[in-house]
Amino acid sequence: MPVIRWLISKTIQFFLGSAQERRSDATAKRKEEGTFEGASASKDRNFEENYAAAARLLRTRIDQEFPDAYYARLSSGRNSSCDYGQDRALAIDTMSIAIAMALRNGATVQQAATAGAASIGI
Repeated sequence: MPVIRWLISKTIQFFLGSAQERRSDATAKRKEEGTFEGASASKDRNFEENYAAAARLLRTRIDQEFPDAYYARLSSGRNSSCDYGQDRALAIDTMSIAIAMALRNGATVQQAATAGAASIGI
C-alpha cells in the first residue's frame, strides 16, 4: 500500500510540478528579456520617479543652505576657506533617507519633500 501511495504522489508531482516549472522558466525568460511586468514593477518605477521629483523640489534649497565648494567660493556671503562638503553630504544623506521613508509609507511627492526638508532643518 505505501508503494501505491508513493507512486501516485510521484505521478501527481510529475504532472503538476512540471507545469509550475514551465511557468517559472517562462517568467525567468521574460525577466531576462525585459518584457516581464509584475505587480511590483510599476510600484518601483513610481517610487523612483517620485523620489527624483521630491529631490528636485529640494535641490535649490539645499544648494543655498549647503553649497558645494565651487559655489561657496563664488558667493560673497560665504566663508571661501570653509569646506562645506562634509555638511552637504550629511544633509543629502539625511534628506534622502527621510524622502525614501516618507514615500514608502505612502506620502505624496510634496509631503516627502517636506519631510526631507524638515529632516535637515531647511
